[in-house]
Amino acid sequence: MPPLSPPSPPSPPAPFSAALPSPDAVVAALRAAGCVFAEDEAELILAGARTAGELADLVDRRVRGLPLELVLGWAGFRGLRIAVGPGVFVPRRRTEFLVARALAHAPHAAVVVDLCCGSGAVGAALAAALDRPEVHAADVDPVAVECARGNLAAVGGQVHAGDLFDALPDELRGRVDILAANVPYVPTDEVPLLPAEAREHEPLVALDGGADGLDVLRRVAAGAPAWLAPGGCLLAETSERQAPAAVDAFARAGLVTRLAVCEELYAHVVIGVRG
Repeated sequence: MPPLSPPSPPSPPAPFSAALPSPDAVVAALRAAGCVFAEDEAELILAGARTAGELADLVDRRVRGLPLELVLGWAGFRGLRIAVGPGVFVPRRRTEFLVARALAHAPHAAVVVDLCCGSGAVGAALAAALDRPEVHAADVDPVAVECARGNLAAVGGQVHAGDLFDALPDELRGRVDILAANVPYVPTDEVPLLPAEAREHEPLVALDGGADGLDVLRRVAAGAPAWLAPGGCLLAETSERQAPAAVDAFARAGLVTRLAVCEELYAHVVIGVRG
């Protein structure tokens, strides 16, 4: 899985000094820490700091390896600011492609489910683009559930705690127009190879997809037809290498399946439609 932002250096630099709060000093500190997009990050950090002391603290946390999104307390996603905190999976920009494909298939969706929701970014983005849909989200991680509740409160989203479909209310069976499942898909043996920002700051349950990375995806595909409305769609992100097996899992579940690819974002989304 690609890094959230440039990797942290092997050894932490000295703390940033509150005596040097100028934009140039912030950029220099971030660049010295190995941040490739130092100018962009500095602009965001400067905008979020209210005092020189707070600025020094934010820069110090970033140069010591904390992901930028956790430094800021939010991640940008389809024009929204999604609140994130320690122990929550940070939404990736490539997942915006999954949202776009969902909206292209069901532009008038009335019932939306964000499964393996993490921060609830997908559900929030779908709610923002649709006309007041009924939004549900679910995650097995209680930290993610709490975060998603905050992000979905404004749209009346209901967030449920539990393992995949077991978390959802029975009344949703056969009614879901968009079932977005941003499942973990990193093979277990490859988790130690992830960038430190993911390994050290995101929950393992949001990363580890089992031996070949597709354990959770197969479970979602198998259970989805019972929850989808006629013509409803299931969408899940995967990697280029895993895509053929992921497509096969959707097809075996009886869904009309295709693969959508965005080269710019290096995004691969499997789409399955209930006939």
